[in-house]
Amino acid sequence: MRVFKEPPKPDITSFVQGIKNQTPFTRVHFVELFLDQEVMEYISENHLGGKWVKPQADDIQSQKAYWDNHIEVWYRLGYDYIRINPLGEADGLHFPNKRHKTADTAQLSRQERTWTDQDTGLISSWEEFDAYPWPKTDRLNLEVFEYVAEQIPEGMGIFICPASGILEISMHDLLGYKNLCYLMYDNPELVKAVFDRVGEILLSWYRQLIGLDNLVDFFQGDDMGFKTATMLPPDFLREHVLPHHKRLADLAHSHNLLYFLHACGNLDAIMPDLINDVGIDGKHSFEDEIEPVTVFQQKYGDKVTPLGGIDVDRLCRASEADIREHVAAVLDTCMPRGPYALGSGNTVTNYVRVENYLAMLDEGLAWGNR
Repeated sequence: MRVFKEPPKPDITSFVQGIKNQTPFTRVHFVELFLDQEVMEYISENHLGGKWVKPQADDIQSQKAYWDNHIEVWYRLGYDYIRINPLGEADGLHFPNKRHKTADTAQLSRQERTWTDQDTGLISSWEEFDAYPWPKTDRLNLEVFEYVAEQIPEGMGIFICPASGILEISMHDLLGYKNLCYLMYDNPELVKAVFDRVGEILLSWYRQLIGLDNLVDFFQGDDMGFKTATMLPPDFLREHVLPHHKRLADLAHSHNLLYFLHACGNLDAIMPDLINDVGIDGKHSFEDEIEPVTVFQQKYGDKVTPLGGIDVDRLCRASEADIREHVAAVLDTCMPRGPYALGSGNTVTNYVRVENYLAMLDEGLAWGNR
């Protein structure tokens, strides 16, 4: 296996040029929204001889050690960048919400899993809107970001994202899915105010990171669909969600940065909007049962770069031999048509078989040398 043995050769410049279709990729580049911490800890301690450090909110040294672990894992696995997800309210965005909890039964368990209440969130009225503890962006602590920017190996870049997306925060965390469906008709002004406030907060956060050394990309997530359609009517998304993504993309592009979007589900109804109006540079999150990445590339690959696409269900349940065969087939299809970057269809979860994940990367390193 080439992973961990082949010397890493990060080249974020070639990655960016390939995404922009300025120069063709000469090798397979990797991309992930993120790796679950349990996966990184396992790889660090079982493959890299490291000792995983858990960050403490009041201990900057533990936070720096934590990011040292991140950098080492992403670098040694062959990525051209590291994506920074802020650890807490001091350097990111926290939107209080209602969550349910249950035991985590994954092999690399985190002991507990949570999910948002889909009935009614914390905002159903103007009184609750005014009383909500909206996150502040005027006292952003950049120490961790600047530390990572200084520590990454030569050739690597930084992707950033402060929180989940405009729709996800507004619908899941603040209003509740069911409640939103009523408020769309009963109180559309309140709905607009919530989405606009969330959009302004995210935009303000990104603005403060402009100028960070080695910053290359805004990699924003915002799941907008399910198996057969968007989660809300396309016209609603065009009015309340996509304009805020466009502002983020415009901010990125005005500073020569990329704008990637991770969005799950069937987005056929709004994909032309995302490409032509919002102006995304890369589309992430693919499920084979909805639309394989090879099919997406055939439809839209001349306008936007497909990112990832090796289905998480397959990474969980297939044999290593099947993973290798499938990844090779995807690369044989997508790389010549290019540009394309290899990765999972969603994220490397703590219930993915680590051996399959590493086999996926190994096939990427081997492609072109067979």
